[in-house]
Amino acid sequence: MRASAYRRWVPTRPTIVITGASDGIGAEAALALAAQGQRVIVVGRSPEKTARVAERAGAEHLVADFARLDDVRRLAAEIRERVEAIDVLANNAGGVAGPRRVTADGFEATFQINHLAPFLLTHLLMEPLLTGGGAVVNTASAAHRTGRLDLADLGNERRYSPGRAYAASKLANVLHARGLHARFHEQGLSAVAFHPGVVATSFASSSNGFFRFLYSFPLTRRLMVPAAEGGADLAWFLAGEPGRTWASGAYYDKRVLARPAPAALDDELADGLWQRSTDLLGLAH
Repeated sequence: MRASAYRRWVPTRPTIVITGASDGIGAEAALALAAQGQRVIVVGRSPEKTARVAERAGAEHLVADFARLDDVRRLAAEIRERVEAIDVLANNAGGVAGPRRVTADGFEATFQINHLAPFLLTHLLMEPLLTGGGAVVNTASAAHRTGRLDLADLGNERRYSPGRAYAASKLANVLHARGLHARFHEQGLSAVAFHPGVVATSFASSSNGFFRFLYSFPLTRRLMVPAAEGGADLAWFLAGEPGRTWASGAYYDKRVLARPAPAALDDELADGLWQRSTDLLGLAH
């Protein structure tokens, strides 16, 4: 047989996509995983900061602002041009707004950035995720325990505050992970949500009041989890093996399996949020 008839098998590195990776725990996780030899695609809002992290990590990078859903659609298309399969998608990008702000897409900013944008990105990347027998890791928060989701008022038009909007969006992150598990686990997809601790990052820089004070006051920052520690926890999930390292459909406090708030275990609410999200985004159910 001619040599050209032989097909050489070349092992490939796992492909890990990390959003919100221009700084904070996303950047730290990208640096840690790249150092382990993983193929990392760094996604951030700032072109300059994202490029710097990617250069340090020796990783690929893409830019998207989750306050613009067209950016999310473009990002998904660019990722699909680069890869056939995704091993792990880290929905890590997030933030908290100050005064109530509506995006150009017509949604309250915190809810769009923290839930609708990652929901859309995950949906658009489902084919390569299923091809790779992949996993989705949602960076949530213990703040979900105070979250309340009114499916008729997901933008908190009636009773807005930055804290209320943030807590609701973090509850949505936990419900999204459970929804992914319920719908796609039998097809090989795994999903998890975790709380990284109160991490000393710049995520509240666009907020005001309590959140801005908490994340900028020197004394409170000393009590927070260092970004490197939070990044190591995120990397633990991304490099782990679902079913062995962590359980799909579950919620973790750092690396410890935890019981989420009762609302996060409400299957009717999870289904309702999924349906409302697909309707708002114009996606097929």
